[in-house]
Amino acid sequence: MKKHDVTRDTVAGAAGAALIVALAATAPAARGAQAPTAPLPEAAASATAVSRAADSLPTLRMSPRVRVQLLPGATRLALEPHQIEPFLAEPLIVDEDAIRQAPRIVAAPEGRVLITRGDRAYARGPAGSALDIPPQDAPAARAAFRIFREARAVHDPVTHAVLGYEARYVGRALLVQAQGRVTGPDADAQAWPVPALLDIVSAREEIRAGDRLLPEPARQFTTYTPHAPQTVPEDARIISIYGDAAGMAGQNQVVVINKGRADGLADGHVLAVIRQGPQGLDHTGPGRPEQIQLPAERKGQLMVFRTFDRLCYGLILDSGDGVRVGDRLAAPR
Repeated sequence: MKKHDVTRDTVAGAAGAALIVALAATAPAARGAQAPTAPLPEAAASATAVSRAADSLPTLRMSPRVRVQLLPGATRLALEPHQIEPFLAEPLIVDEDAIRQAPRIVAAPEGRVLITRGDRAYARGPAGSALDIPPQDAPAARAAFRIFREARAVHDPVTHAVLGYEARYVGRALLVQAQGRVTGPDADAQAWPVPALLDIVSAREEIRAGDRLLPEPARQFTTYTPHAPQTVPEDARIISIYGDAAGMAGQNQVVVINKGRADGLADGHVLAVIRQGPQGLDHTGPGRPEQIQLPAERKGQLMVFRTFDRLCYGLILDSGDGVRVGDRLAAPR
């Protein structure tokens, strides 16, 4: 109870007592005694003063409101859109045939070796590729391409099977002129290929000849609802850390998991990161040292935000001691 609530109740009680005294003073005397014609002056003055004091106190208005409180043992999972926005376009898992048939950058203007934002590049692709489509006049309507490099094979650490090829994102380009063919200088010569012309609109690092192009898919707006999966795939593990991290990842970093849609994982699944304890020797007992296995410990949790058939990407939500390649995944509780 508030302080002024106690004061109000006390003053109100005093006022009531004063009024009772005043009424008692005006009551008729016992056994027929004649009642006084006016109340006692002291009692009336006391009641008036107490009533005025009660009216001068501030009024406290209480209204109902909503209160939010986490359940015991629950963890607040906050996923800001800007944390995963770059990774919705950058990492890409493709099969070997798709990356082999993708168009490639063949040259830079004016004999340059490296290309960056604001430069132009020349690219070629197989017949029927997206580079054959004439671009629109409006820059916003031109075909967009994502530029990748070093599509490396991703292996399962348990079965050693190739799960896919992870292409490294290096930039983005817009098609300016479609590829074509031109007649050679000799009448009997074969037609020469003319590479497509591209404008580099963004570059995460320097772009060079040999980098591959893939059409940029339509942007998707996905709502992520963190929730625990019904079952966790067996032998689910972190197999790599996206970017240039050297074997250790922390909060808000992205990791690659060796399970995907085919194994039951979906966007929004929350998984606990578990690290197996090391082996050691117990020298404290009598006799010879004994081999021991330290228990597994929880090192954090992550949320799956982009899934492929046999792989997926996860964002580390919290990590007290860092997450390593090889840590296994389990149910959050």
